[in-house]
Amino acid sequence: MREYELSEVEFLQAQEEVIDVHGAKVLVKKSPKESRPGCLDPHELEIMKSHWVAREETDEEKEKKAAMTPAENLQMMRDNMGFPNHNLCMEEIHTRFETIQVGGNEVGLWRYYTRKSQRKPGKPCFVFLHGGGWVGGTPYTVENPCRLLAELADAVVFNVDYSLAPEKKFPNGFDDCFGAVQHIYEHAEEYGIDRNKIAVGGDSAGGNLTAAIALKDRDLGTHMVALQVLIYPCVTFLYTGNPGYRFDINEYEMCEEQKDIVDQLISIGRPASEDDDRVQMEGMYLTNREAAYHPYVSPLLALSHKGVARALCVSAEFDGLRLQTEHYGKVLAEDGVPVKTIRYCGVAHAFIDKLGFVPQAEDLCIEIAKAMKEM
Repeated sequence: MREYELSEVEFLQAQEEVIDVHGAKVLVKKSPKESRPGCLDPHELEIMKSHWVAREETDEEKEKKAAMTPAENLQMMRDNMGFPNHNLCMEEIHTRFETIQVGGNEVGLWRYYTRKSQRKPGKPCFVFLHGGGWVGGTPYTVENPCRLLAELADAVVFNVDYSLAPEKKFPNGFDDCFGAVQHIYEHAEEYGIDRNKIAVGGDSAGGNLTAAIALKDRDLGTHMVALQVLIYPCVTFLYTGNPGYRFDINEYEMCEEQKDIVDQLISIGRPASEDDDRVQMEGMYLTNREAAYHPYVSPLLALSHKGVARALCVSAEFDGLRLQTEHYGKVLAEDGVPVKTIRYCGVAHAFIDKLGFVPQAEDLCIEIAKAMKEM
């Protein structure tokens, strides 16, 4: 079920305009139904009209929030994460679930594959790491994108339920995800996959974890990851002190009638001022400020990215992480990593969660499946 016309996906698939963004080569996919610069795609705008970014909090809501305990605030934040989405599969997809032990943590693994190829050996594999700011999100939000990837790439797709902060801070979630990739690699034959065709990817915090896994995989010489898919990832926890990169609000074009909404949408990853020296998620995901400088926390700060897996970097026009996503693609390319960077116009952070509601999410699944077939 789609809330848009299939022709809109076909329009996105036909986009071939590559632009230079401060030295980064970026494939720009324009909105199928909105040609005006700086405006949201109509499907995205319709969703955002009922979202918190489009309205002011009432005094009663502000008072209620102020009276909440930290635990209640965290639970409210977790409850508000994610968007509804649709299952777009045309084939029967089988689902299995298991748990594995990584260190002292129990990690849940869902896996999806088409019924027709369940006994076919040597399938490609995708390991999906959900977003949620390292403190929230669930595998359930991305089940439909995982199912569609399984169908489009005729692959086994894993969906990892890793540890969340603040109950379990870094490196728990990261270790869980790296351990899950190791487990899948070591049991490739049992899962019917080709261990030389393992892609790892995720959105937002999951993109951060993916980039960090690719670095550790390179550092250890394990070479388990053939492709890293970075969907609007956070690649640095630092607001300042990132060589070659800084946030610049002037890079964002906003149409006047939607400016208030768009300005709210790009708040993620946005410093309060030019000299803002805050650390994102300090006290939540990280045990101390120094941890933010570790390349497995801030992959952008790695001394070198030579030898990491080829990459697909995906940004959204109205996402505060767009600038660092595209800059990271440039850094990877400069270090000799094969990389393709795509910017989706008209949409904001977390658009893959809206599969079936915005055509960009479906197009992204097609692009990931294409990249998997090239592994």
